[in-house]
Amino acid sequence: MVTSVSEKLIPVVDLGGSKIIAALVSYNGEIIAEEHVATLAEQGPNAVIDRMLATLKGVISKANLSLSSPAISRLVIASAGAIDKHNGIVTSSPNLPGWQNITLKETVEKEMGREVLLINDASAAAIGEHRFGAGRGVDNLIYVTVSTGIGGGIITDGKLYTGVSGSAGEIGHMCINLNGPHCSCGNIGCLESLASGKAIAREAQRRITQGTKSLILELAEGEIHNINARIVSDAARRGDTLAIELISQVATYLGIGLVNLVNIFNPEMIIIGGGMSQMGEMLLSPARQIVEERAYRLPAEAVQIVPSELGDYSSILGSVAFLQLDEFNSVR
Repeated sequence: MVTSVSEKLIPVVDLGGSKIIAALVSYNGEIIAEEHVATLAEQGPNAVIDRMLATLKGVISKANLSLSSPAISRLVIASAGAIDKHNGIVTSSPNLPGWQNITLKETVEKEMGREVLLINDASAAAIGEHRFGAGRGVDNLIYVTVSTGIGGGIITDGKLYTGVSGSAGEIGHMCINLNGPHCSCGNIGCLESLASGKAIAREAQRRITQGTKSLILELAEGEIHNINARIVSDAARRGDTLAIELISQVATYLGIGLVNLVNIFNPEMIIIGGGMSQMGEMLLSPARQIVEERAYRLPAEAVQIVPSELGDYSSILGSVAFLQLDEFNSVR
């Protein structure tokens, strides 16, 4: 527990489709206190925001501090979805049902009494890996989070590329298959609809419902709705044929998405994060093979495709670096 601090601490929230992480972090990236809770996104925006605020207040209290403490800095929220950086609005978020034009910055500022910076969670993760993780010293990289959904952040010449309105990096919503499944964004055949945690769970449920025998159902305690990407991964590690086939299929689609990124951006590094990255080489090795086979030779030979070093904390630590960058720019 913190009883006194010599520098300001940064309250940070990573708001994702399946979980919320709130943390109190020092300027050098040391996590002082943290809490993880389920998002329960199906309950709608107001319930999610209330849960997020309660978790954030709990973290500050856990550190024996209060919102009025001079030790507390501005807040940073790294949120899933397309962000209007000028107005602090989550314009849409496919994995947060009902999130259309949510004035998240204004809402949290009113409740917390502190200025809020708002950034896309995958963009924050890209900054985090660039500053603290696998991308240290790499000035041209792309971070891809493969989790409940798929998102991304782009670093060019050492700087985050956000686009004209702040929504650049929606890698999960590039179209991979014109005849593919419907995506939660409303499009058809998006990378997210084919290679995310939701996609692999959906396919496992479909195949098992059609009669395919698999250890997956046993690990899900016989309940088809319990099947998720983690269970599929566990089954694959035990040699289950269906699970191995599904991961290979997802890795192929992911690889196709990475081919597009390699050909368009010619990055030095692509970092794969998110919950599905815990599959390790089961996911990454086939995806790399697709890049080797299908991308232009020159950029394919130049790129490294590596797992995240920071794991669940890439967005948290990236938010710290984002705030520091904002402070640096404000005094220039």
